[in-house]
Amino acid sequence: MPNLVLIRHGQASFGAADYDRLSSTGEEQSRHLGDWFRRTGQSPDLIVAGTMRRHVRTAELCVEAAGVDAPGITLAGLDEMDHEEVLARYRPDLAAPGALAAELARADDPHRAFQRVYIDAVKRWIGGEFDGDYARSWRAFHADVMESLQTLAAHKARTIWAFTSGGPIAVIANALVGAPVEQAFALAWPLVNTSVTRVSVDGKRNHLISYNAWSHLEQAGDARLITHR
Repeated sequence: MPNLVLIRHGQASFGAADYDRLSSTGEEQSRHLGDWFRRTGQSPDLIVAGTMRRHVRTAELCVEAAGVDAPGITLAGLDEMDHEEVLARYRPDLAAPGALAAELARADDPHRAFQRVYIDAVKRWIGGEFDGDYARSWRAFHADVMESLQTLAAHKARTIWAFTSGGPIAVIANALVGAPVEQAFALAWPLVNTSVTRVSVDGKRNHLISYNAWSHLEQAGDARLITHR
């Protein structure tokens, strides 16, 4: 059966003015993944990435380290939702430039502080009551992700490496295990940067084979590389 390998991007630049670029840790994670693919004899027939820079850069570094050569395409349906808009609709006071960074700077643990606000913001977005507030509603996001899954499942490639974000991976995993749609993002929070989730495709039904694996980071022996944002 064809294999779809969903890869979460490397660590982005949390707290920086431009979130959509890899941190130095994110670049290191991406190279470790590619090296692990090389050492374990894995290679793709097709390389797919969302259109975000963190997706594309993760793919570039991973593929280079893996030493593989395969055709590549971008697929906008693998893009993450607009987290800045989702936050701003829930907390309009955070919409001003630098407002979120300033609030996090005052927190004892910026990552935990962000996660608390973000979870509540995503709940509002998913709830459906305020769909008109968003340029891209939860329903539209979910439909785009599932359409992308069907596009990849219909491809003739035997093995596809797809570089994406936590949201699309969570939506796909949630659908394949038959969990309630409104609980999809519960599967996003544990995802490690550059983790690997595998889906098999048989033409009629897709199957979740593994979720959120990061053997390549464990083998590196550096706890600093285990990140979630």
